[in-house]
Amino acid sequence: MRYILLGIVSVLLLGCSEKPVVSDLTVHYQQPKLIKPFALTDQHGEILTEQDLPGQWTLLFLGYTSCPDICPMTLAKLAQVHQRLQNSVPLSIWFISVDPHRDTVEKRQAYIDYFNHEFKAMSGPHATLFPFVRDIGLIYAINNSEDSEYYVDHSASVALINPNGELAAIFKAKYTANEIPLIDVATLISDFNLIAM
Repeated sequence: MRYILLGIVSVLLLGCSEKPVVSDLTVHYQQPKLIKPFALTDQHGEILTEQDLPGQWTLLFLGYTSCPDICPMTLAKLAQVHQRLQNSVPLSIWFISVDPHRDTVEKRQAYIDYFNHEFKAMSGPHATLFPFVRDIGLIYAINNSEDSEYYVDHSASVALINPNGELAAIFKAKYTANEIPLIDVATLISDFNLIAM
């Protein structure tokens, strides 16, 4: 009788166990956060809003087309992620330019098509960008230089929006001494699978 009770308890405990824990490079929100209303323009001149998020998983990354390293390298990694996951889950990649002054619709289209023409490359005025970026837990800062060439500081992390249009996780960049902070493809895919299961 004792062994039967132990067996029943074990089954109940397994049934109540939480999902496997993600890596230290991922912030997983057990209670996903609703995305506030926004409106941004993509590389085709189309307006996208929070209504375009539900129905698929979305990986969202901040950057700008003049970025010398983090942006192109991260987008290349996201192209790998998209290639490996697209046949198993509906997945969209959104690149949000936080340099609307230089990143015109045409420039964003030429830039994003280099990585994958299915990706979205969006932007908008800072009055729209700032609250949207803050809402999804990322940051950026741009100086007021009059020079035509300037850098934009921005998060190297990638946000994950679930099929309900909610912020589900942040995939952090891996920081290694003397190297550019970048997401790790294998870790991101592994953690994504744990979250999406």
